[in-house]
Amino acid sequence: MKEINDRKLLELYLSDHHIESIFHSQLMPYLKLYHFKPGELICSQGEPAQYLYVLVKGKVKVYTTSPEGKTLILSFKTPLEVIGDIEYVRGTDTVNTVEAVSPVTMIGIHHRWLKKYACDDSAFLNFLLKIITEKFYVKSNSLRFNLLYPVEVRLASYLLSVSFDESDSLLTGQHSTRSLKDAANLIGTSYRHLNRVIQQFCAEGLVERNSGGILVKDREGLRALANDNIYE
Repeated sequence: MKEINDRKLLELYLSDHHIESIFHSQLMPYLKLYHFKPGELICSQGEPAQYLYVLVKGKVKVYTTSPEGKTLILSFKTPLEVIGDIEYVRGTDTVNTVEAVSPVTMIGIHHRWLKKYACDDSAFLNFLLKIITEKFYVKSNSLRFNLLYPVEVRLASYLLSVSFDESDSLLTGQHSTRSLKDAANLIGTSYRHLNRVIQQFCAEGLVERNSGGILVKDREGLRALANDNIYE
């Protein structure tokens, strides 16, 4: 994580996403701009939550881990999204792990300033209410999709989500063998089954397998298979 000391850029993000009114003048001095590299964790499940983050650029991956160490992907998020809202409201540790998929820019503010200056601010509380209710709706759908959709659909959706950012620009078409093992956990299947599906995708010309992993070849074919991208 790297702090970006650029107030004009911070104000530009607030304006572009129409959230200037959410953070009134007393909060403004405490807003910070942060940059995260791909693969960097914004927050980790079970750790103390101290900051509320607003995603203003890039894409993040949200997943949960069971006590046995198994992970399950919940969703991919693009702007505008809030990280740490539930933890702020409930005063709990971090619920899910959030990881940068692309280069990510976040506006962050420490909980103590929100509690001091925004705990009774109607604009800020209404903003949180909308974000949190949408989050629970998406989470419910995501868990249902992981139970009901076949692995082919989940893998196609996963590959689309990790290959393109919020502006629909290509992030990377190449996925290493190690990342595929993580993908199997994240979409809720075995690595062996995932390999069978990859072989099927190769035969259909959707991806190409090489010594380093797999390369996405047919984006539109994956999109058709995924139908609506179930993780976003």
